Amino acid sequence: MAVSNTSSITLSANDRLVAGVFALLLGAFLVFGAGLANSAVLHDTAHDTRHSYGFPCH
Repeated sequence: MAVSNTSSITLSANDRLVAGVFALLLGAFLVFGAGLANSAVLHDTAHDTRHSYGFPCH
């Protein structure tokens, strides 16, 4: 006997737009906030995190 447990969530266009804008702003902050930060501590933390994940950045 196969048991199927599926659920469906329906989002309105407004909810999808809000989620998309939030994701865009968060992504922009992570890229520009950490990558172009004037704060040496913030930049170094982001730099070390990239290296810890094995992502070469230079």
